[in-house]
Amino acid sequence: MNRIGLIVGLALLALMAAASTLFVVDQRQVAVIYALGEIKEVITEPGLKVKLPPPFQNVVFLDRRIQTLDSPDVRPIFTAEKKSLVIDWLVKWRVAEPRQFIRNNGTDIRNLETRLAPVVHAAFNEEVTKRTVGGVLSLERDKVMQDVRARLDDDAKAFGIEILDVRIKRVDFVANITDSIYSRMRSERQQVANQLRSTGGAEGEKIRADADRQRQIIVAEAYRDAQKIKGDGDARASAIFAEAFGRDPQFAEFYRSLEAYRASFRNKGDVMVIDPSSEFFRAMRGPSPAPAAPAKKWSAVGAGAWDLLLAACALMLVLEGLLPFFSPTAWRRLFEQATRLSDGQIRFLGLSSMLLGIVLLLLFWN
Repeated sequence: MNRIGLIVGLALLALMAAASTLFVVDQRQVAVIYALGEIKEVITEPGLKVKLPPPFQNVVFLDRRIQTLDSPDVRPIFTAEKKSLVIDWLVKWRVAEPRQFIRNNGTDIRNLETRLAPVVHAAFNEEVTKRTVGGVLSLERDKVMQDVRARLDDDAKAFGIEILDVRIKRVDFVANITDSIYSRMRSERQQVANQLRSTGGAEGEKIRADADRQRQIIVAEAYRDAQKIKGDGDARASAIFAEAFGRDPQFAEFYRSLEAYRASFRNKGDVMVIDPSSEFFRAMRGPSPAPAAPAKKWSAVGAGAWDLLLAACALMLVLEGLLPFFSPTAWRRLFEQATRLSDGQIRFLGLSSMLLGIVLLLLFWN
């Protein structure tokens, strides 16, 4: 039993030792074999490889793909005009010499990026200080990138890498200069806007003044034409009215009465106290009767006069009967006094009574 366990243990140890001697190299990687702390071999071909088990030999893998280094910080660079610029750049690189790379940077790529970034910034500083702002921004932008790449070639060999490309992503002024430039641009645009507004306001006032003048001219001409038409219409209306009034005087009188009613009753608040039998309401009572013959008038008056005369006689009989009814003695005394009057006094009393009756009749008939 102990022998079987020993055999199994030895087999497992042998299997583990065999597994530690085998490793796979990916086509995207480079394998570096260490032997007792020294680089023994660099394997670039992909596939299954064999090495001695640890601690005799160890293997380290490096990424052979293209890497990108972005500018870690933004530091100003001065141009030939002593103007400060901020340049945002990137560098494309890859491992070219694994042995040299490991000797200078170790196996961690971040160590290389930390050491390479100041070198790239120094190269940009050397190239930008020889050029103006316009050259860096547009005219010599490509030339700056090519010269920086040429400067980095010697340093890249020392690091064991290959510089594939150098690009400028952004070139701008520092924050305080950018703010001042934007402020100046805003002030210039504001000045232009104010100038355009003032010009537009002046043009608007000119257009409005011209429109008001044309409106006044049009209104004046229209008023003139309207007054002319109104005058012609009034003249023609007056002629028509005169002709119509000449033909029918009663219609003319009726029309003038209607105009008077219209002028009097125009406002609802107007109050007039007038006798309904006045001449003002004659048109409302109907047309006045045509002047009839005097015989007709007197015949109408006579028909009513007989009624009044009979009423007067009846009233006289009533008055004459009051005195003998209430006071026979006084009535007898009055007749005794009348019998003592002379003929002339009696005629005078009769004449006076007749004249007074005639006057009253005339007043009543009129």
